[in-house]
Amino acid sequence: MEKKIQNFKKGFTLLEMLLVVAIIAILAGIVIVAINPSKQLGAANDAKRWSDVNTIVNAVYQYSIDHGGVLPGPGTLQDTDTCTSTVSASEICLTGAVSCVAGAVTLTDLSSTTEDGTYISSIPVDPSGPTTPHTGYYVVHTLNGRVTVCAPSADAGIISVTK
Repeated sequence: MEKKIQNFKKGFTLLEMLLVVAIIAILAGIVIVAINPSKQLGAANDAKRWSDVNTIVNAVYQYSIDHGGVLPGPGTLQDTDTCTSTVSASEICLTGAVSCVAGAVTLTDLSSTTEDGTYISSIPVDPSGPTTPHTGYYVVHTLNGRVTVCAPSADAGIISVTK
């Protein structure tokens, strides 16, 4: 009697391997679309912008209250009704900048709100990373006597707060 030796090879077929790879690729695509990292980053940056704009407008408002209605800075706040564009508003100068002049444009110097950290420790900078002396935030003194601070480079449109 002869013994038959059966040689069974264990493993996966090429078709099974391709099927598993295709399923993993489809699931990875669904997860990446669901998470959408660029949208999440934009939302996080806009949340920081909201916080920064509120902080700046509160510091300017508090300074104005403490100084009998006088606004901070050397009177460079523009009188307009809108903070919806960089044309109608003055950009805020970075705290500690050597000069608040950028080219032919004089930036609004709110450094008086940062003295001794009474109102704000330093002027925040937009997360998009503007260069010194720019902050990426703009301010206007509206025609009705209110102060508006805005972040025109926000991902979800212009972020603006008026007080």
